[in-house]
Amino acid sequence: MQQEILVVDDDPSLLKLLAMRLDFEGYKVVEASSGEEALVKMATHQPYLVITDVSMGGMDGIMLFDTLKRSYPALPVIILTAHGSVSHAVEAMRRGVFGYLTKPFEAEALMAEVRRALGQSGGSGTEPEFDWATAIITRNAQMEAVLTEARMIAKHDASVLITGASGTGKELMARAIHQASSRAGKPFVAINCGAIPENLLESELFGHVKGAFTGAARDHKGLFAAAHGGTVFLDEIGDMPLPLQVKLLRVLQERAVRPVGALQSAPIDVRIVSATHRDLETEIAEGRFREDLYYRLNVVNLCLPGLRERSDDIPLLARHFLVRLAEKYGKTVNGFAPEALELLLTCPWPGNIRQLQNAIEKIVALSTTEIVPITLVQRALQRQADDMVSLDDAKKHFERDYLVRLLRITQGNVTHAARIAKRNRSEFYSLMRRHNLEPAQFKESAE
Repeated sequence: MQQEILVVDDDPSLLKLLAMRLDFEGYKVVEASSGEEALVKMATHQPYLVITDVSMGGMDGIMLFDTLKRSYPALPVIILTAHGSVSHAVEAMRRGVFGYLTKPFEAEALMAEVRRALGQSGGSGTEPEFDWATAIITRNAQMEAVLTEARMIAKHDASVLITGASGTGKELMARAIHQASSRAGKPFVAINCGAIPENLLESELFGHVKGAFTGAARDHKGLFAAAHGGTVFLDEIGDMPLPLQVKLLRVLQERAVRPVGALQSAPIDVRIVSATHRDLETEIAEGRFREDLYYRLNVVNLCLPGLRERSDDIPLLARHFLVRLAEKYGKTVNGFAPEALELLLTCPWPGNIRQLQNAIEKIVALSTTEIVPITLVQRALQRQADDMVSLDDAKKHFERDYLVRLLRITQGNVTHAARIAKRNRSEFYSLMRRHNLEPAQFKESAE
């Protein structure tokens, strides 16, 4: 998969030369001859990197960077500068420009800087090591950190528990872990523990023999046996009934399954990845989840951030869904008007990525123009009103998000955080307990 690079220069010769060099290295190049044209191109493309000259008529490279930073804060920008304007480049670096090159520069220096920048934003598409996670669209630093950890643990067979709100992409992460593991060529079997009736779940997981119960007309080997050598993904593990939790624990301990009605167990070789949107420690405290099973499943924990916590990914995800769904519906829809994209950025998205995808599908289905106007986004979001959470839930979500941000800023210093929130320490501790937050985890993340 080629990664797009937007190149901006008002010198046609240099623009063409840069495009040829990047194209030769296997990148997809989008050209713009001015800062203004570059912003227009951003509405219909999703580059992973911008390379811009600093001195241009009209909007110069620094102004372009400032404009891009507001809407695409995670997008790396490299600026090209003549000797006389190095001071401007240094100032730009202080403001967040990824890097700069002084003209004239060697092709090797350019490509080294490009590879470094693409490494920050998800890697160049010319490197197959990133293929394992191509379904996960992100440039967000927090999400990139989760992916890095997932990549490391994928090489081992430790059980993984993926936590996060509904719609954050837990199954995509589970598939990525499987794809990055030595089991990638073997089956990946997913089952939603909350979607199958309790009386059928044991049979679906572990199988049954003919005559084991009414309706068992033939042997059924079950999903664990079907996944032999591969990965079993237990989605919404927090919804699994207690009696079945006991049987699952036995399977994990013995590495063998006994189908319903069978007299003997059969050995299995599977890796377990599970996921839940529930707080399992609360479920344990209230007697709805077994503590011993929890520790078996939670050898490694990956917590996926909600879409509001990775809001810099909203434009990238919106364009990704737009391109894919436009192809599905056979429509020519190339991008969003700036104010339409701004509206998408300001929405709360309580349903996370799943809700965003649903909104973009409505937009594409209703679209009659190549560029999506703000009125169409408003119309699609209005149709989602019935799916919105209650005001109490929205307030609770905002309160937790506020506390998390505040504790990050203060690096877990409760006294400082309480002072900013204009609450006394005891009130602030009560708020943290309500949302299952511990100051220590923010001190660790700061370190």
